[in-house]
Amino acid sequence: MFTAGFVQFSPVRRDVGRNISAVEGLLAGVRADLLVLPELANSGYLYASPADLAPYAEAASGCGPFLSALKALAARTGALLVAGFAERGAEGLYNSAAAVDASGVRQVYRKVHLFAGENDLFLPGNGGFKIVNQAGARVGMMICFDWIFPESARTLALGGAQIIAHPSNLVLPWCQSAMVTRSLENGVFTITANRAGAETLDDQTLAFTGGSQVVDNHGRCLCRAPAEGECVLIASFEPREADDKAVGQRNNLFLNRRPEMYGR
Repeated sequence: MFTAGFVQFSPVRRDVGRNISAVEGLLAGVRADLLVLPELANSGYLYASPADLAPYAEAASGCGPFLSALKALAARTGALLVAGFAERGAEGLYNSAAAVDASGVRQVYRKVHLFAGENDLFLPGNGGFKIVNQAGARVGMMICFDWIFPESARTLALGGAQIIAHPSNLVLPWCQSAMVTRSLENGVFTITANRAGAETLDDQTLAFTGGSQVVDNHGRCLCRAPAEGECVLIASFEPREADDKAVGQRNNLFLNRRPEMYGR
């Protein structure tokens, strides 16, 4: 059986070292095939400008402190770690997720659908949705607000993803329920790793909803974190079950699609 789960914690703005230490502590003694961390787990979320955030971003090459620490943690846990981070690209900053194992950075996804004030900090993702193989499973990546666009999960599922890793900093109340539908309508496992706690910048405060979860390919929640607090939860399942898209004896999630009728 494949073992996969999430790390729910509260990244601290402008303190990459503290965030690394928090993840290291939470993963002490943990073993798994796949572990998902929140969005922007290296840097925290609220920043006044790209220049304010830039000192805490790092290149996707994996040489920076956060991605280097993930490589070491991957070796210790045996897992592929999928974590959100502020990426320093040649053109500017991206809200990204890295898939990291003991060999280093395997794949990087840049968030396609930016939320609210993220548009003032980040460039929109330009590389499409990414899938990486891990322990015989195909793991796709999307980030937070991508959830509200069904095309995100559907694109990954049509590309062969059996599991969708979903680093998040959720403030809207609907995502956890919607990801049940994303799992069900695509026949895939989803892992939403949300952060807990709150952040304040000047007169703006954001409260994050926690509730990280693993949902199976039939829309059943295998484990869920509380709304508050830090935790690591892991579930066991068979990723190959996601290859079966049958709905009863006469229907199929993919074979019954009629793209010619969908227009725009």
